[in-house]
Amino acid sequence: MLGEGGTPLSKLMSAIREFAACEDRPINNEGLRVAIDALECEFCVDARRSQVNGEHLVNGNITAASWIARTCNMSVTSAADRLCVGAQLEELPNIKAALASGEIGYQSVAILSHLRDKLGDKRELFDEEEMLDLARRHSVFHLRRLCDVARHVADPDGFFNEAEESYLRRGLHISQMSDGMYKVDGVLDPVTGASLKTASETLAKRQGPEDDRSHSQRMHDALGEMVNHALGQGTLPRRHGVKPHINLTTTLEGLKNELGAPPAELELSLPISTRTLERIACDCTMSRVLLADSMVIDVGRATRVVSAPTRRALRTRDRGCRFPGCDRHRGLAAWPATPALCVRSRRPPGRGCRRWHTCHLPSG
Repeated sequence: MLGEGGTPLSKLMSAIREFAACEDRPINNEGLRVAIDALECEFCVDARRSQVNGEHLVNGNITAASWIARTCNMSVTSAADRLCVGAQLEELPNIKAALASGEIGYQSVAILSHLRDKLGDKRELFDEEEMLDLARRHSVFHLRRLCDVARHVADPDGFFNEAEESYLRRGLHISQMSDGMYKVDGVLDPVTGASLKTASETLAKRQGPEDDRSHSQRMHDALGEMVNHALGQGTLPRRHGVKPHINLTTTLEGLKNELGAPPAELELSLPISTRTLERIACDCTMSRVLLADSMVIDVGRATRVVSAPTRRALRTRDRGCRFPGCDRHRGLAAWPATPALCVRSRRPPGRGCRRWHTCHLPSG
């Protein structure tokens, strides 16, 4: 397949080995990339020839892409991409020559090839010279955007149908790992993804020179802040007659951080540390439940740790988080004898709070 064992391929492999063995060769990334892209061009052409000749059918393979993927150690997606480029280059001689000469790169050619392939019966609207000029003048990122615009102009119905197919791929999975952490994996539609990214980036700014969190950690904390704010507002739809919330179960000894006290239990999660318990309990709704030999003796009324009047008074007095340099106005929590602190301020060392707001609270 694809010239295996042929003299030209043997000479090429010898030249590659000789090139790789030369340790003192000058660095020329651009030239090396041009050579690789030229070989990609030849691979696409040969792969297309193999498909047309039906070589993939000899061993019972259903598709040429799966056959090339297996024999060439590629993914099926990569193999299908090369087949598409090879098929389109048959009718795009100028783009093929530009790729072989290094005027444009393989990724640019792949974008143009997929655009022409998606146009289907309207592919006569694809102007090779115009698109080649765009590939010469624009980066791969901007060329992809331009091709999306061109696709919408030339085939709005096809563009809409493809968007609808992509929308069906949306999904979000949240699973708990063995250590109690959660793994989030998903595919978001363009509008939801852009909205989430915009909101997260707004809350993910560094909180001063002491904030040594990575960008991914700040994005995580921003998402947590948005979720906690939504739960705290109480505007989410009720579920089973109650507002959405998380349940945390602990003992009086655990609240007092006594030696030997069992860890608190968080609903839908594993036991949590006493320091995390302190952080959550500082601003929550508590319900007293008295047990005797596993029997419920009494259930008290739910009571806010910080009452609504106290919270309103603190918001009026402090007008936001009192931590120096913090601009938070929402998600405030406070103790009656202390200034209002935002949720991002309540994890100083020794109390389980986040490191970027270092504050020291009185013990007891």
